[in-house]
Amino acid sequence: MQFHLNGFHAGDPAIKNADPDHQWRAEFPSKVDVLIVGSGPAGLTLAAQLAQFPSIATRVIERRGGPLELGQADGISCRTMEMFNAFGFGDRVAAEGYQVNEVSFWMPDPDNADGIRRVGRVPDVPEGLSEMPHIILNQARVHDFYLEQMRYSPTRLEVDYGLQLQSLDVNTDDVDYPVTATIDDTNAGKIIVTRARYVVGCDGARSQVRTAIGRELKGDYQYQAWGVMDVLAKTDFPDIRLKSIVKSANEGNILIIPREGGYLVRIYVELDSLGERGGSRETTLEEVVAATQRIFKPFSFDVQDVAWWSVYEVGHSLTDKFDDVPDEQVGNRTPRVFIAGDACHTHSAKAGQGMNVSMGDTFNLGWKLVSVLEGRCGSELLHTYSAERQTVAQALIDFDHEWSRIMSAPAEQDAVTDIPRVQKHFVEGGEFTAGLSVRYDESSITASARWQKLAPGFQVGTRFHSVPAVRISDAKIVHLGHVVRADARWHIFIFSDLSRNRARLFCDYLAHDANSPILKHTPAGADNDAVISTCGVLQDPHHAIEFMSLPAILRPSKGKFQIVDFEKAYCVNHGLNNDAFDLRGIDRNQGCMVVVRPDQYVAAILPLDAYEELQQFFAGVLRTVASTYPAS
Repeated sequence: MQFHLNGFHAGDPAIKNADPDHQWRAEFPSKVDVLIVGSGPAGLTLAAQLAQFPSIATRVIERRGGPLELGQADGISCRTMEMFNAFGFGDRVAAEGYQVNEVSFWMPDPDNADGIRRVGRVPDVPEGLSEMPHIILNQARVHDFYLEQMRYSPTRLEVDYGLQLQSLDVNTDDVDYPVTATIDDTNAGKIIVTRARYVVGCDGARSQVRTAIGRELKGDYQYQAWGVMDVLAKTDFPDIRLKSIVKSANEGNILIIPREGGYLVRIYVELDSLGERGGSRETTLEEVVAATQRIFKPFSFDVQDVAWWSVYEVGHSLTDKFDDVPDEQVGNRTPRVFIAGDACHTHSAKAGQGMNVSMGDTFNLGWKLVSVLEGRCGSELLHTYSAERQTVAQALIDFDHEWSRIMSAPAEQDAVTDIPRVQKHFVEGGEFTAGLSVRYDESSITASARWQKLAPGFQVGTRFHSVPAVRISDAKIVHLGHVVRADARWHIFIFSDLSRNRARLFCDYLAHDANSPILKHTPAGADNDAVISTCGVLQDPHHAIEFMSLPAILRPSKGKFQIVDFEKAYCVNHGLNNDAFDLRGIDRNQGCMVVVRPDQYVAAILPLDAYEELQQFFAGVLRTVASTYPAS
């Protein structure tokens, strides 16, 4: 975290200075830039991003009377933890939550037809996939962290509780505030009418926003019910503090998810097949507990306290698009209304991806809305939200279909490996369950993989796979992925050896050439990293580099006092098998640049002398503005 750039301020640096002219006020405005409907994980992920920008008027409405106290979702994937780190609270989530390290597998005991035995244990996440862990934490606590981010932002954004959307109307002839929202204020017993530039529906599977734009959830239903309960229990089952999959011979299956705090545990238990949809409504807590006890035999399982329980029926559904623009009108208009999370995709809970993919939706959308509303990009950028995230949701549903089938299938061994089929499938799906399988296709914001060979470990279209490096100015080991914050900035990482002229020429080009994307796309008076931030990762040991001899782009002067930023220059972590060039297969002789999107995904890999390709890429994304930085 960097602070004190423009002067010293005592107190918690996470509490930003309030913008006196752009703060949340209790009176609901007649016009807003972004109206977010729903304050679940998707809505709050978006709100936390937009709250950092005083120029953007944001409101969040929620039909509930107050914050969530007990959430249903609890799994936080490695990818989501990387995202939380970009917001600045990943370490707090890791400290408070349960960290999933191993998964155990239990199958019927061949020596006891009514019993079970452990047959395998595997790492939960394959080594090297991410520096961040898989965490279990109550959804309500995740909300708390987001609400704090909003409350301490320059806009002091709060959720408007007790407000329910009644209707939406989109007037495509209105270029400024085309969406009219009618809202029922249940607190004051009155109707509010507001006009918005953009509306984002994060209002769940029964989304009113989705209905208003004519989208429909379509899917299937498996007529299979599972009970789920968060309990404190006395048990002699030895793996109760491990994520465990238990398959009995005749009584069904269990998924065990230990919860935060060291005592609480979540149990997913398979119930009987259903004859019709809605057949689970008569299931009681006592039946869920009894089914669990039968599967656990010969181990005891005595429930002492129930924090929460429910029964859900397995189903999957998806909308064809995540915005309000019909396919035939894509070339003529840009989106004004979006849907995210359960409003556009639903699935079973056992893959642990629902909340994660929902937050990924609005993490993708947030920087795009910021870029358009702040004038950095044209509104056509917003088409990429639905194009990218609908594909991700479809992949989740395809995976979830297979995983639900495997979880409900009888216990059996794989014919080739002779290990439990469920264990084999779990290992094969490790990248997916960690949230790291997303790969965006080539588009205006994701270049082709023409130069992928220069850095095979940074796959174009996938998230920037962090590596440790040594910050030259203070010798601190830093993960490069943690440099990319949730602030809507692009990043260029230069991997090279400064003894090679190509790297220095590229740095000079970025700082001084009239065609440099930094000069062309940075507004007048802004710091030179306000839109595109540049970092260097050098091959030399840090003590062999004299910081002040580095190119100017790697030690920029910023803020009203023009103080040097000492956190742009890094070198590889020698001697610890953590050399970034080795870990990601970077060509040591040629080096390369890695362009990273604001949502931490790799946009392009280019040679260091590919000036024209870099210019063309950014020209296709960012608007040209008047810069005050000197050109040579």
